[in-house]
Amino acid sequence: MQDAAALQSDLTRLENWAANWKMRFNVYKCKVMHFGRNNINANYLLNGSLLGVSLMEKDLGVFVDNKLSNSRQCHSAATKANKVLSCIKKGIDSRDENIILPLYRSLVRPHLEYAVQFGAPVLKKDINELERVQRRATKLVKGMEDLNYEVRLSRLGLFSLEKRRLRGDMITLYKYIRGDYRQMWGCSFFL
Repeated sequence: MQDAAALQSDLTRLENWAANWKMRFNVYKCKVMHFGRNNINANYLLNGSLLGVSLMEKDLGVFVDNKLSNSRQCHSAATKANKVLSCIKKGIDSRDENIILPLYRSLVRPHLEYAVQFGAPVLKKDINELERVQRRATKLVKGMEDLNYEVRLSRLGLFSLEKRRLRGDMITLYKYIRGDYRQMWGCSFFL
């Protein structure tokens, strides 16, 4: 209950700050999301109005839910990537590697890797759903249709999305240990 009172106090201070600067919050766009099993699910007020409760929100193209599951985000990314891949398949007559691969790298893969540092897939079903898109893309290249997925990746010079995520994590860790984040922001971003 003490945490709920502290949060309500912060909201009141935010109201006062906005009033001092002659601004107003749109209370209908402000929501509360409760995390954790033992959360007391307190009600909060902003500008005298009760804030609505949300189980899932989308911010900057990333879905966040109250269980911190990223299955919805993975499904959304795979759906968008599959739509773009279908457009490439229907719109491009050539199945040449030099045409399909640059299109995949620039138009499809960014959907599969967007905000991956925020929440990389951990459930096997989510990992497989994203990887399935790359499997489809590698089959578009002429002569690769009947080959094993790992062989297709090797011949096309690609890595699985899981290995790319691991590589990105290692690069981020290396930069953090080296102090690059401290240099960029003048302080330690993570500590």
